Amino acid sequence: MGLISTVGIVLHPERDCKGVIGRITDWARARNAQVLGVPGEVARIDGDVTAVEPEDLAERADLIVSLGGDGTMLRAMRLTCRRRTPVLGVNLGRLGFLAEIDIPDLDAALCAIDEHRFTIETRTGLQATAGGVNSVAFNDVALARVPGHGLIVVEVCVEDNPFVRYAADAVVVATPTGSTAYSFSAGGPIISPNAEGLLVTPVAPHSAFNRALFLSPQEKLALRVLPTSGAVAVEADGRLIGHVSPGDVLDLAALPAAASVVRLGQTTFYQRAQRRLRLTGSAEAG
Repeated sequence: MGLISTVGIVLHPERDCKGVIGRITDWARARNAQVLGVPGEVARIDGDVTAVEPEDLAERADLIVSLGGDGTMLRAMRLTCRRRTPVLGVNLGRLGFLAEIDIPDLDAALCAIDEHRFTIETRTGLQATAGGVNSVAFNDVALARVPGHGLIVVEVCVEDNPFVRYAADAVVVATPTGSTAYSFSAGGPIISPNAEGLLVTPVAPHSAFNRALFLSPQEKLALRVLPTSGAVAVEADGRLIGHVSPGDVLDLAALPAAASVVRLGQTTFYQRAQRRLRLTGSAEAG
């Protein structure tokens, strides 16, 4: 008996996914499997896809298929947070870090997963809490300067002890997954997705200490907005989730193995990083 009896799909918000969805529904129909999607997305397509509420998608599906890029993949991972429903990333555009296959490989990939010929790569999540409101990210949570206002001034507290203050355009707290996103553009290091921990990186810092920090997932991390700070926006995986003010504290906690990503052994993380970041090796001394 195959592994997959129900497939959930998560769609890119703008790209035309009808053709690839047809391939999924044809594959499922031949195996008496069901295909599920969330209501707002199912309404965009014509096909044998049953609408379920987002909170039920990961509960009912044996596999989630993300159709899009890294942003779509991150949303699929948030939907499956802590349920560990495997997520297969199908790339519909530019090469991303998270997608495992391209469209031509879809049928073979579904068969391989159905026949248990795949591995799982777990991903650390990141929970941000401020004022009793929780949000989960898989790339990063950032405190960012609101345009037209002054620099943000943030105190980094580890295990309830103040460690360092940053005056910067933003302070990014990234998972290993997110180390190649906003944090990387700010000069942070590339971290293996097999590592566990949280990376704190200042963006355009105006302070004497301008280095990133890497903390273990067990260490308690908080960012305190200091009285001299300008207006501060809070973003999770690039989504604006709210604002904080001087005196507010943003608590951050790692969520180990909060999501599961399907790997079929076609490429490694380092191969994807080389291609995406156009790495060609170190320059030789002349």
